[in-house]
Amino acid sequence: MQNEKALVVFSGGQDSTTCLFWAIKTFKEVEAVTFNYGQRHALEIDCAKSIANELGIRHHILDMSLLNQLAPGALTRDEIPVEDGEDGGLPNTFVPGRNLLFLSFAAILARGRGARHIVTGVCETDFSGYPDCRDNFVKSLNVSINLSMDENMVIHTPLMWLDKKETWALADSLGALGFVREKTLTCYNGVIAEGCGECPACRLRKKGLDEYLAIKS
Repeated sequence: MQNEKALVVFSGGQDSTTCLFWAIKTFKEVEAVTFNYGQRHALEIDCAKSIANELGIRHHILDMSLLNQLAPGALTRDEIPVEDGEDGGLPNTFVPGRNLLFLSFAAILARGRGARHIVTGVCETDFSGYPDCRDNFVKSLNVSINLSMDENMVIHTPLMWLDKKETWALADSLGALGFVREKTLTCYNGVIAEGCGECPACRLRKKGLDEYLAIKS
């Protein structure tokens, strides 16, 4: 696929940055798209800009602020504390329709940019139970996108079956372990790199890193 072009759905976090490095290695040309949906920390967008600039990647930012109005939650409202789901329910960080809209708009942008590959960091191994991170959703949407635009686009999910330990291993194999550790923003409290260490995203990230470093040493 070295003669093809890809668009990476990019938040500046651990997973999407690992996917960005994967895409750079896999495709001849890569661009990235970040969505401004009124997320809890505008720093996320700044982080994505900085990474794309450092890697020399053309970076698009699309306004999706309507999500903030339609689906208020812990990721779009500072006054709502981040909480895990109770009794198997979804955590309040779930934003209904987010990946449905992001991937659909990414496909429209990709078509306009001459890219037939879309890369996203969704995963159903180490995740919070979000239904729009599951493999069957992505495959179903891929079919719908192609039918809607009469195109032959492919949505790639390099992390779909990896846990966080394996995601760190992938970053390392791509020569990006230090970069991902030091320059990405995963923390729900807006702390770059190691994060706050307390929110669910930081705990999951640290657990995976500790497990990977234990087997690497």
